[in-house]
Amino acid sequence: MSYIPLSGLSLRDIEYVVAVDDLRNFSRAAERCGVSQGGLSEQVRKLETLLGVVLFERTRRHVAPTPQGARLIALGREVLAAARAMIEAARVQAGPLEGMLRIGVIATLGPYYVPSLLPLLRHAYPQLRLQLTDSQTLPMLQMLRHDELDLVFAALPVSHDALHCTPIFEEPFVAAFPAQHPLAAHQGLAMGELDGPDLLLLEEGHCLREQALALCGMPPHHDRQRLATSLEMLWHMIGAGEGYSLIPHLALRHRGEWEDLITTLPLSDARRTIGLVWRASDPREDAFREFAAFLRENTPDGCHPVTDPDQGGYGIQG
Repeated sequence: MSYIPLSGLSLRDIEYVVAVDDLRNFSRAAERCGVSQGGLSEQVRKLETLLGVVLFERTRRHVAPTPQGARLIALGREVLAAARAMIEAARVQAGPLEGMLRIGVIATLGPYYVPSLLPLLRHAYPQLRLQLTDSQTLPMLQMLRHDELDLVFAALPVSHDALHCTPIFEEPFVAAFPAQHPLAAHQGLAMGELDGPDLLLLEEGHCLREQALALCGMPPHHDRQRLATSLEMLWHMIGAGEGYSLIPHLALRHRGEWEDLITTLPLSDARRTIGLVWRASDPREDAFREFAAFLRENTPDGCHPVTDPDQGGYGIQG
């Protein structure tokens, strides 16, 4: 094989190729990278010519890496991760939480936690710029491992050798019922009373689904006829009288207009632990732990800061 000078390789071109592999679409990859589709396609072709390898199989409806392309793209991901680690290691010396921080937040937490969090961060970290993403837990952890996110707010436990985490606060659950539901009249409820056929769940992929099933002592793959696509839709289904469910405490904010439709009851010791997750290889670990300590000091009302984050054993409890 002929010699290929390193000067012919560009981190930008590798980033383009990885984006195409992630999205399997040249147009969306160009949008992510902030360039025109024609420009991105041309750079990918130039890289293929330089390497002497066709990286992608292309049709009008289909973009997928060739077998050899997949191997080279995996190496390209490692190159990008090493380049970012180099930048972050240098940034640690000047100010670890300055500049861009890419944060993912699970969908059942983000809309209810982030609005009160942003003013705190703007005041305490004025040099910090945020890029926020919300999704289900597993896709965001995958993005974290692929160096597409720096931090993820998730419900613990999260177990993966390539990831580190620390707990921040415990968020209680409440039971939410249609106002006329028989259980809504109870003064106190045991978790075992919530395992009936009226229990509403989120669709698979949401960690809140597994949390609700675990707290109610039900099997993890319990079948239900009606599943909600989001926490907001779950709330609407309860208000419509379809059934009841468990709702995280922070999601109760600004629900006054639902008073006549939905009754909420506290549950003894039913809670989830919210924590921060990052890559084990990230050189900013000390800064992330300091950031977590700041978040504990500013735990939202109705939640409880984790006082001993090194103790372990945090997760879903009830």
